[in-house]
Amino acid sequence: MSTTQSERLRELLEPLVASQGLDLEEIAVDSVGRRRVLSVVVDSDTGADLDRIADVSRALSAKLDETDAMGEGEYTLEVGTPGAERSLTQHRHYVRATDRLVRFQLHEGGELVARILAVDEDGLDLEVPGVKGRRPTTRRLPFGDIDKARVQVEFNRKDAKDSGDKNDNKTENDNKTEEEEA
Repeated sequence: MSTTQSERLRELLEPLVASQGLDLEEIAVDSVGRRRVLSVVVDSDTGADLDRIADVSRALSAKLDETDAMGEGEYTLEVGTPGAERSLTQHRHYVRATDRLVRFQLHEGGELVARILAVDEDGLDLEVPGVKGRRPTTRRLPFGDIDKARVQVEFNRKDAKDSGDKNDNKTENDNKTEEEEA
């Protein structure tokens, strides 16, 4: 897609997305066989549920139908959210990822996996997980040191209020006392 078409689409669609209380994150036009697919990614600080996605999709579809922004020919409009492992590219993305585990590619060539604790204008306060039984440590990471950042999916994250006791994750049947087992 040419830069000018991308810019025209962004200029056309961004006000509509904003009027729905969402941010326009990405626009992409891809060819799939003879058809074109316009993918629009939206998000907000509070997330985007299916009703909001449907509302913005209808508004975008109506606007595209009344203009020639997509040119002649058929196309499919797909509206969605960034997904679980989103790339963090703007300040608001880091704010939305607070308390999430993130993999950072650093300008100096290293890699860091840490949880975002706080975000300000200059950078991030992170919690770096401990290795081999050591306690987590905190670290400050300026935005200028970050080359790429991507949220990581966590399946077995312990809740922050958990004590860390081995028995916390047992089922009722597993929590028998020694007398009951005897």
